Amino acid sequence: MRTTPALSLRPATVDDAPLIASIHSASWQATYRGLLPDAFLDSEVARERAAYWAARLGAPGGERRIVLIAELGDEPTGFMCVEHQPQSVWGVLLDNLHALPGYQGIGVGRTLMRAAEDWARAQGEAQLYLYVLEGNTPAIGFYERHGWKFVGAEPDHMGGVDITALRYVYRLEP
Repeated sequence: MRTTPALSLRPATVDDAPLIASIHSASWQATYRGLLPDAFLDSEVARERAAYWAARLGAPGGERRIVLIAELGDEPTGFMCVEHQPQSVWGVLLDNLHALPGYQGIGVGRTLMRAAEDWARAQGEAQLYLYVLEGNTPAIGFYERHGWKFVGAEPDHMGGVDITALRYVYRLEP
């Protein structure tokens, strides 16, 4: 009889920066094709995300955020980063939620999102918010199916182009 490994979450460390950057890059390359320039996705995103995560995981203020890596057995499948921003009127920022393309649809995103909700509640917050790239229809559908509500759009810049970031909020039940 064959057993399926369980999905688990573990806290990320500074040493996980290359792994997180790899997952982040792969997610963007699969998801943002047609939304961001191919040149950025094919040649710049891996280097840019590696620098970003090395700096972020080593930065002060780690007590205001949590970064979790999802694993199926010993295989990394995704990650999330959520950050408490006391001055924000929107609540706790779900800054990243990524499941590798080969692991989407098996509960990785849902499990990571629930962990973000639990962490935000533990911070005494009543709401989470996030930004999703306009045109990222699969992510928009995922969040809306899980009760997130669209509340606005903001101009942003990513991959060398102007984009629109859609803001969604999720009210936490006590």
